[in-house]
Amino acid sequence: MITLNLLPSSSVTFFKSNHKYPINASLLDPNLVKRSRNQRNLHCPSQPFNKSSSYFTESGLKLCKHIHLFGSSLKPTAQISHPSLHFTKIYGYPFGLSSKATPQILRAASDTPQEANPDGEIEVSKPNKTLQLALVFGLWYFQNVVFNIYNKKALNIFPFPWLLASFQLFVGSVWMFFLWTFKLQPCPKISKPFIIALLGPALFHTIGHISACVSFSKVAVSFTHVIKSSEPVFSVVFSSFLGDTYPVKVWLSILPIVLGCSLAAVTEVSFNFQGLWGALISNVGFVLRNIYSKRSLQSFKEVNGLNLYGWITVISFLYLFPVAVFVEGSQWIEGYRVAIQTIGKPSTFYLWVILSGVFYHLYNQSSYQALDEISPLTFSVGNTMKRVVVIVSTVLVFRNPVRPLNALGSAIAIFGTFLYSQATSKKSGGEKKG
Repeated sequence: MITLNLLPSSSVTFFKSNHKYPINASLLDPNLVKRSRNQRNLHCPSQPFNKSSSYFTESGLKLCKHIHLFGSSLKPTAQISHPSLHFTKIYGYPFGLSSKATPQILRAASDTPQEANPDGEIEVSKPNKTLQLALVFGLWYFQNVVFNIYNKKALNIFPFPWLLASFQLFVGSVWMFFLWTFKLQPCPKISKPFIIALLGPALFHTIGHISACVSFSKVAVSFTHVIKSSEPVFSVVFSSFLGDTYPVKVWLSILPIVLGCSLAAVTEVSFNFQGLWGALISNVGFVLRNIYSKRSLQSFKEVNGLNLYGWITVISFLYLFPVAVFVEGSQWIEGYRVAIQTIGKPSTFYLWVILSGVFYHLYNQSSYQALDEISPLTFSVGNTMKRVVVIVSTVLVFRNPVRPLNALGSAIAIFGTFLYSQATSKKSGGEKKG
């Protein structure tokens, strides 16, 4: 049993099985404690530790002066008093805030067997890892489905994608400033080179987002996502032009994507050229964003994915809103009146718009945080399955008519993206995909 006195007036007790569990010294004052991996089968009375009576020495962790042996069932017991221990280093935040702070002490409190990795940090056992993965994907899928449903509902009665896309970026910007202001997410250091490096990725992100919104406003959500599943094709083509090489199996894997998207397009009931081109341009924008990010942000690897996406969102809003005013601004007031007359309750319209903005940011935030928790291959497969979930959900909600050949084309395209993720798994290595 290990007792940690986190605050002067309270303590937290952790119970452990008969295994070795090194204390992560990064969570404690380095001047007080050095970790030892060689102390086992010790039992001693609970003792407070402080600077004047520390039992931690250069040679290792000395828990007490007296050792009582009880065979193989012995457990170490210690009490550590340190008022300056920060809880932000222990607890994770809701909605994925501060994804880098891993709750290692809380993980150590679980009854599930755990192992220590070479760095001395406690790793979660396989059942806990599976549960965590299921929660990450479940939250990501749920947020994506909610966004697509309410985004389409809002666009059906208020067909102004430029304004709605701008509002979604605005909500994301406000959300990130809230996290940074109240220190729920560590704010990265801002410098002129960093902002300059973000200008290109943010521009392509803006193009990708507004093009997708235009597509959503013209055709069924399911059709847009089928066309967007062709993003790997653009990624391979553009990367090849820039000097990257791909094995034959990668090129073969994109053939069913092209075939499936083509079949889905020619059999789509709600087919519209603006909707088709919007989805295709969106693919181009997001692929160029990913490629440009890897090239321009190499010097800023200390910025985590969530903060990077946050600043891209802020700059994208500044890019998009002035253009939105120029393109649609003169029609917004009349469009608003028509929307209110159509729906009857203004509050319902407001709710749809707000939900589309909030869940747009949340699902993107979840996807960036998923990249910190899982491998690129797992993320790519999960992204493929996400499109399946979104397509099925929106077809059921909006009751879109689906022809057999259309369904077959969609299935072939989705299967092609799966083959692509498998073919590129070795090439991607440890890289993160956007």
